[in-house]
Order: sequence, then C-alpha cells, then structure tokens
Amino acid sequence: MRKSIIIDTGVLVAFLIPSDKFHQWAVSSLTNIQYPVLTCEAVITEVCFLLQRVHGGREKALQLVKQGYIKIPFHLCDEIDFVEKLMQRYDSVPISLADACLVRMSEIYTESSVLTLDSDFRIYRQHRNQEISVIMPDI
Repeated sequence: MRKSIIIDTGVLVAFLIPSDKFHQWAVSSLTNIQYPVLTCEAVITEVCFLLQRVHGGREKALQLVKQGYIKIPFHLCDEIDFVEKLMQRYDSVPISLADACLVRMSEIYTESSVLTLDSDFRIYRQHRNQEISVIMPDI
C-alpha cells in the first residue's frame, strides 16, 4: 500500500488559522508532505464547526477537499462495525467519532502516519495492540 498521511482536526484548524499557536508547525509539516493527505468526513465536520466564526474558515477547509489537496476515501457505512468497536474499547478515554475513524483508517492504510495535535493517539492502538505511527509537535 502506498504511504499516506492521515490528518486530524487540530492540524487542519491550525493550518487554516494564522494566529493558532501550532500554525507554523502545521504549515511546515504539510508543506513538506509528498504523500496523499487523507481524512474522513467526521474530521471535516469538526473543522467546519470549529471554524464557523472565522471569516472564510469553513470555505477554506472545504476548498482543500474540493481542490483535491485532501482526499476522503473513508466511508463510515462500510466501516461502522469496526468504528463502533473502537468507540466501545476507548469509551473511558473517551474517543470521538472522528478519532475512531482515523484509527480505523490507520489500520486500513498500513503505511500511513497520523498527523495530529491530539496526544490520545499515543494511547489508541490499531488492531488492538499496535502503536499508531503519529507525527505531532513536542507539546
């Protein structure tokens, strides 16, 4: 399987908001990526919600998808049983729908890394016991 980057909500928000404290990290991380950037619809939903009061924020997020910079190959309806099990397993963390989808994506796209600001991805495991390859700033 081809190497890819799976992007989480916080990185996209930081990328799109110049005043975000992780903006420079997000920009430099995404600028150097030469692999497909993947996410799920749940992440785009969270990003649009978080950017609803940022002038042009939602539009910029959607343009990243529309222009093909970010691809959404994940279909929740095809993976719902796996996602539901992940949400049950990590109920005490807790895990969001978006995070559960990204964990499942990391299982499907085996050569991928998750680009995230969320330290919970150090807790989550793919296939129950394998660490997920993450790229995150030193927080």
